[in-house]
Amino acid sequence: MQDVIDYLDQNRDAALDQLKELLRIPTVSADSAFAADMLKGAAFVHNALHDAGLSVETIETPGHPIIYAEWLQAENAPTVLIYGHYDVQPPDPLDLWTTPAFEPDVRDGCIWARGATDDKGQCWTHVLSVASWLKVRGSLPVNVKFVIEGEEEVGSENLDVFLEQNKEKLACEVAVVSDSSQYAPGIPAITYGLRGILACEVTLTGPNRDLHSGSFGGAVINPVNALCRLMGKLHDDQGRIQVPGFYDSVIELTDEERAQFAALPFDESEWLADLGTDAPWGEAGFSSNERRWARPTCDINGIFGGYSGEGPKTIVPSKATAKITCRLVPDQDPHQLTEALKQFLIDNLQPGLKFEFTSQHGAPASVADLNSPYMTAAKTAIEKSFGTVPVMVREGGSIPVVGSFKVILGVDTLLLGWGQNSDNLHSPDEHFKIEDFHRGTAASAYLWQELAND
Repeated sequence: MQDVIDYLDQNRDAALDQLKELLRIPTVSADSAFAADMLKGAAFVHNALHDAGLSVETIETPGHPIIYAEWLQAENAPTVLIYGHYDVQPPDPLDLWTTPAFEPDVRDGCIWARGATDDKGQCWTHVLSVASWLKVRGSLPVNVKFVIEGEEEVGSENLDVFLEQNKEKLACEVAVVSDSSQYAPGIPAITYGLRGILACEVTLTGPNRDLHSGSFGGAVINPVNALCRLMGKLHDDQGRIQVPGFYDSVIELTDEERAQFAALPFDESEWLADLGTDAPWGEAGFSSNERRWARPTCDINGIFGGYSGEGPKTIVPSKATAKITCRLVPDQDPHQLTEALKQFLIDNLQPGLKFEFTSQHGAPASVADLNSPYMTAAKTAIEKSFGTVPVMVREGGSIPVVGSFKVILGVDTLLLGWGQNSDNLHSPDEHFKIEDFHRGTAASAYLWQELAND
């Protein structure tokens, strides 16, 4: 397939120019002021896939459109489902951008714009690789189906409905998603595991109004004090979560996985210094990488109540609220653990308080088979493009679509990240190294051949 690779090399500038066109469209899904731009972005994706030689549909949803495309002419070959999203995070705060968020700028070997790496740039590597195969060969060695949505940054509310309603249409052997990162510069990675999540909100109400702390303090319960006490019970001094049954279904790391993690280049003191702290913290008996990739967590994301303005205000607050998320690992059930967490909080509640609990969302963790033929194909493809064997890592975050593909379609996902953790995803000055963009495109082109061979 050297002819395909040669074509990609000869058309690098054109590929980057096309990405710039897409990056100029401010597809901010969270803000209704950008609704027309969301439609413009969907149309751009539709037209690019059509021009590449695929059959394309724009699927209307109650939110933003989903673009579906397919090329299914490879007989006796596997079918690959490629996922991406064309929506992006809001660019705010605008004054912290060196150049405007939706005016792509090339400098220091990178392309700088909102969506450069999350996820327009990474997703586009697969569009370009498929287009190049069809341009040079007139065919692909595998069958491909694209699902590119416009609601990933706002929860993908309509995606699961689309997947459920189109199971037969979306049938495939494996899915491919590039919405993650390399392990470090020069060290490509395949992410074979993701943590799941549960999110909830707790509100405690004491007196029916804020009270004068001199007249009432010490005689009625203070919800802020009570909430702090309650939140403090979530962990013991060794960092272990105290919710009964929380660890019952956890699949422990294998000795092989722990050895792989330990062998990765990781300077903990440098990592801590970058974070502005001088000591790690977490569940006893595990390394920092194990804690952040493959152990469950329970974090208070925000706690508020009473007065927070300038100067004192001597009150016993009426209410206090905490937002909590737990990162989950295979095989923890987010719905079961949400109920367990709720019951734990109720059981430890002091008298004199009203308790409100709101479950916000949940998604299971996922882990792929390290020894599957699809994983072997991905390793080979990346090595051919990047010139080095990828490392195998887990990711502490959650990509709900991976769980949806597993639960709804019954397929595993190859998570192939071309960017870097330092690319400022969701922050001002988001960027994508241009060489990684081109290497990712070549790796994608190699992948189709390797999957056909396996």
